[in-house]
Amino acid sequence: MLTACLLALIFIWTGMAAKFVAPPCDRHMLDSGFNKCLSDFNKSMETSGYLDSCPWPTVKDVYNTLKSCTDKLASVSWCRGHRFLVDTFFLEVHEMFFKLCGQVHDPPLTTLVMLIAPVIIATLLIPIVCIYLTTCNTEMPSTLGL
Repeated sequence: MLTACLLALIFIWTGMAAKFVAPPCDRHMLDSGFNKCLSDFNKSMETSGYLDSCPWPTVKDVYNTLKSCTDKLASVSWCRGHRFLVDTFFLEVHEMFFKLCGQVHDPPLTTLVMLIAPVIIATLLIPIVCIYLTTCNTEMPSTLGL
């Protein structure tokens, strides 16, 4: 244990530890690998109907496969520390395939009427009921016979 610590200190002190630095990111390998991962993803997305509506729930497994492919690729090409490259790739994927997922659509008119009508009816009927209750005959027949 002492020997390992001493060797580590010698490596650091002499600068030999700098020789064991990971190689630089192989950007060409990463880009070509992204294209391979994306081509497999494209084949799966062709049947999802992503141009008409958000395909998210049905393509979750395919998306996870793309994610693991790019993570493996980043590790193999020594680009794991360059996370921004993978993030940029996924931003492009989201802009291409999932651009309809963030759009909010209004519900159909019948649903809106069913949600709003009870509130309007209650708002109109409460004052009428209150007026009726306050102006009606408040004399109660005597049940005690007095």
